[in-house]
Amino acid sequence: MSDACPPSACDGCRAARGELERLGISVARWDYVVALAGNPNTGKSTLFNRLTGLRQHTGNWPGKTIARAEGGFGYGGSRYKLVDLPGTYSLRSASPDETVAREFLLFGRPDLTVVVADATSLERNLNLTLQILQVTDRVVMALNLMDEARAHGILIDARRMAGDLGIPVVPCAARSGEGVEDLLVEMEAVVTNRTTTRPYRLKLDVPGVAAAMEQLVAKLEKRFPQLPNAEWIALRLLEGDRAVAAKVADGSIGFSQTNSLAPNLA
Repeated sequence: MSDACPPSACDGCRAARGELERLGISVARWDYVVALAGNPNTGKSTLFNRLTGLRQHTGNWPGKTIARAEGGFGYGGSRYKLVDLPGTYSLRSASPDETVAREFLLFGRPDLTVVVADATSLERNLNLTLQILQVTDRVVMALNLMDEARAHGILIDARRMAGDLGIPVVPCAARSGEGVEDLLVEMEAVVTNRTTTRPYRLKLDVPGVAAAMEQLVAKLEKRFPQLPNAEWIALRLLEGDRAVAAKVADGSIGFSQTNSLAPNLA
């Protein structure tokens, strides 16, 4: 988390720092916290190793037996903490790995999320990408395994993809280091607000459901003005997500000191 945030964002930054620490992430010595997300077997760990080198360590997420890897690196005079989230296909919290990834992105509010996508299997990878874009604005896609894509005769228009998704898309091959410097440039541009992302978000046009969503969003935003992803939270509540409902009920979802919101959402 940068100390150079605008005054209006300070309360949110302090709250997010507290939530990161609850999730086991120390932020004291770092300017920015970056989450590394993606499907399994996209080369995410290879990119993590490429960026952090020997400046990394592993452990378990608090209260879970799921491994956590985190490391650091410097770039452009800033210190970055990189957190390698468990590989997952979805943020729907159907498995422990998905729960960890979702809680970190949703409640930890990292300064940036780098989505690592497999260039040889974009259709499968875009499902998670679109879900992450529902949760946060600050995203860069690392379009990895471009060397394998070329070997299979796959051509990808990364610039058009970036326009469609509303985020920087950087072709790379983490194994060889191809494109990694370009990725760092885009990461720095987003965390320092030199690049403003406009993420594509799916719209819910189902009659009745859309109206219920609108009511829930209004109530969530009124009670939790710092909440950056009220629409996604409202959708999870409508789907009966117990983990999200519990955080809404005890107030922790909005880093609020107030208690139960559940009666007001009935």
